[in-house]
Amino acid sequence: MANDAASTWRPFRVRFAYSAGNLPGQVISQAFALWLIFFYAPPDDEDAPTFLPTLGLPDLDVGLFAFPDELAPRVLLGLTLTIAGIIEAFDDPILGYLTDRTKSRWGRRIPYVVLATPWWAFLFFLLFVPPFGDESIANLLWLIVVLEGFWLAGNVAGAPLEALMPHIAKSHEDRVSVAAMQLIFGILGAFLGLAVSGLLIDWVGFAGMAGILAVVGFVGRYASLAGCWDYARTDDEPSTPGLVRSVRETLSNPHFIAFLPGFIFFRIAQIMITAWIPFYVAAVLGDVEAFGFSGSEDEGVFTSAMTALIIVGIMAGIVIFAPLARRAGKARAFRVSMLWGAATLFLLFFVGFVPGVPKLAQTAAVVLFAAFPMAGVFMLPNILIADIVDHDAERTSTRREGMFYGTQNLLEKSASAFAPLIFALVLLAGDSADDPLGIRLVGPVGGVLLLVGWFSFRRYALYDDVRDAEPSEAAST
Repeated sequence: MANDAASTWRPFRVRFAYSAGNLPGQVISQAFALWLIFFYAPPDDEDAPTFLPTLGLPDLDVGLFAFPDELAPRVLLGLTLTIAGIIEAFDDPILGYLTDRTKSRWGRRIPYVVLATPWWAFLFFLLFVPPFGDESIANLLWLIVVLEGFWLAGNVAGAPLEALMPHIAKSHEDRVSVAAMQLIFGILGAFLGLAVSGLLIDWVGFAGMAGILAVVGFVGRYASLAGCWDYARTDDEPSTPGLVRSVRETLSNPHFIAFLPGFIFFRIAQIMITAWIPFYVAAVLGDVEAFGFSGSEDEGVFTSAMTALIIVGIMAGIVIFAPLARRAGKARAFRVSMLWGAATLFLLFFVGFVPGVPKLAQTAAVVLFAAFPMAGVFMLPNILIADIVDHDAERTSTRREGMFYGTQNLLEKSASAFAPLIFALVLLAGDSADDPLGIRLVGPVGGVLLLVGWFSFRRYALYDDVRDAEPSEAAST
């Protein structure tokens, strides 16, 4: 078994089980992104409690600019998520370094996944059961503590599993195949986290929704790990270079530096658009009625319908971007997906302005068209990183999957931590049915971010013929 596990071939069942691990991660992360801001700081005209207080600020007047005298709950929440996200992000490269150097009978990655998964699921549930039912500073403190624990546990449970990609899928074809399967499972997870979560909230409330999805995440993560256990535990020998050298060599890889901004800016845009959906339903589609449902009274149903439409579009996009990645290369497919995504996000501003076309039909058409390129941007980053890891192993004779994925997560999380704040600030331009300007501006802001990422990724020049490189003995000296 050891010799078989160490070979470059992995049975389909192993690649399938590994890919299935994307489902529980997407269930939790998408439900978190969709509902957390809406839960703690709903729109002003929404009949729901606000759990965070309005904080007064000292009177500051600097020249021509006067600082606000208070922080509204949503801006306070945005600042909280930003600061907490930046703090938590710094554990990623440390975790990557530790997993690269871990040696156990379960391999380098598995012990972390096994120990952290229960905490990750449980803390997600706790996010949606604040101790007090109205505005309270205690709820803010609760959110900060539980949020940091949730993000830390999620990182310890998820990042080592992610770092197994170059070990589970060795060839270009296998990596595209695994990425496509990961996306399909991710879409199923997103369907539960986005579309089904809205229905669950209507039926059993936010706490019930969080509890059900936490169980799905817990069971799904362990089931995936069990399916690829024998091969995951035979991961490569521990890396030996010190932390400073590992960080320096990771950040000196030119392809990694070219890749990062595109991935990071997409993540910021994706977080903003996900959080935008329930606000759009409440403010823009509130006066729409369809199939016996009303946008003002059945927001969960309309939100679920929009997210289901996005999922359909992403599934259709796999048919476009998986063959494109095989024929034209992963890098070119990634560039196309970013440009396409940027163009369609700008169109979101104009939804509802076309005369003679129902507002709901306009929304459905633009949202569906915008979902197609998301297949490429969701599917390709992990296998691009796997190629970069192989290239780095050829260059340095050391395999550092954990450091690359950890550094990527550090920079992505640090930047993405600003997404809730940017989102909250954009909504200051208007977040109600009477004044939805801020909600309409979210799409163009996301489009600009994708364009910036596309310009950076033009410098990426790694070809798809990179092959897995094993560390030489000299690397350990």
